[in-house]
Amino acid sequence: MERQDLELIEQLMDRDPELKQYVEKHREFERQLETFNRRPYLTTAETIERKRLQKLKLAGRDRIELILAQHRQKENLQ
Repeated sequence: MERQDLELIEQLMDRDPELKQYVEKHREFERQLETFNRRPYLTTAETIERKRLQKLKLAGRDRIELILAQHRQKENLQ
């Protein structure tokens, strides 16, 4: 994410519980993926779990982007 997006997220997290939830989940998925990425070899089950986490992380990021776009639109209307 761009620096501007990260700054906006930090500003809005206290006011938007949905955004906060998605950001926290996104960070948790990132930590879990880092654990898998540090390993030189993954079992089949670990590979599947890694792919699942990647998809969840991507879906969460899409939702975060949508929430940010909604906040930007509200700001522009004011």
